[in-house]
Amino acid sequence: MPGSPRRRAALAAVLVALAAFWACAGSALAAAGSELKGGVLVPKGKQVYFGVSDTGDPASFGEFSTAVSKHPAVIESFRPWGSDVRDSIQRWEIARARPMIHITTADPQTGTEVLSLAAIARGAGDGYLIRLNHLFAEKKMRAYVRPLGEPNRCLNVYAAYECAGKPREAADSARNYRRAFRRIYVIVHGGGKAKLINRRLAEAGLPPLNATLGGLPKAPVAVVWSPLPSGSPTTKKNLPQHYFPGKEWVDWTGTDFYASYPEWGALTKLYERYPEKPFAITEFGVEAGDDPNFVAHLFAWVHAHPRTKMLVYYQDFGSTSNYRIQNYAESLAVLTDRLHDGLFPAYAPGAPHLPPPPPGGLSAG
Repeated sequence: MPGSPRRRAALAAVLVALAAFWACAGSALAAAGSELKGGVLVPKGKQVYFGVSDTGDPASFGEFSTAVSKHPAVIESFRPWGSDVRDSIQRWEIARARPMIHITTADPQTGTEVLSLAAIARGAGDGYLIRLNHLFAEKKMRAYVRPLGEPNRCLNVYAAYECAGKPREAADSARNYRRAFRRIYVIVHGGGKAKLINRRLAEAGLPPLNATLGGLPKAPVAVVWSPLPSGSPTTKKNLPQHYFPGKEWVDWTGTDFYASYPEWGALTKLYERYPEKPFAITEFGVEAGDDPNFVAHLFAWVHAHPRTKMLVYYQDFGSTSNYRIQNYAESLAVLTDRLHDGLFPAYAPGAPHLPPPPPGGLSAG
């Protein structure tokens, strides 16, 4: 009977279970909403996202995870301007890791510049930026977009200065870098009708969209600005602050930091210069020999600088590399130990994953 003690007890148990479920779901949604606030994608509390670079081979992510006995929450892919990222998406899904996509203007075949920073600033690359906006918005894929990293490194095609310190073409000046970065920020974020996007571009000192469209969806992305700590060449004009686009057009600040160039003082200065932004070590690595002291020092630095919310190990490309941490037993041991202190979650909320198989196990199409 509906009113029997046994039925009432069962119903009460169900209600308790549902209440617990919705409490957990509410907490998860609240955490997700907090992480997405402002498009910043910062891990909760004292957590730090640990990541690894994408070598192009899905197996290398698993090999790295096995080596450090830890699933990285982030995977960083390096893509040339205008490229199709479908193969990268598949690796992100296999890895079940949140993507960071680094964008370069270097042609992958010839190494030459496919378009200048001035061209990006005036809208010549808008079609590609619009595709990125739609990709992350339509897939509801949370991602970090890292455009044109290390602008003050002379070996990059978009660098403002040659290695000897001589300025390059004005089209790739520090001013045009700042303008190009702002345009990338506005368009990839999206989030409004064309009139609103054009107003944001105008506020950034840029021309309107070079495309006819009704508007752009809001993409769940965070845009990361990442110069070298002191620059190469290390001249006053090549210091990172000359490339800063402005706080309105940057979600995270960060830098690359390697054992061969351990500029600790410059690293701390860069961290302290932008106190309102979360900070990322967008690449770090050991490449010229085992260096456990560097790894230990870097993790101690992260603990001492709590706005550092991400660090990504760089392992280069191909099947073998001097950057593979597996080559350096003592460095690997330190890294493995530090990753298990409870600060580093194994997964980021909403990480990509492979779609379920079709009904009946039949192949798609």
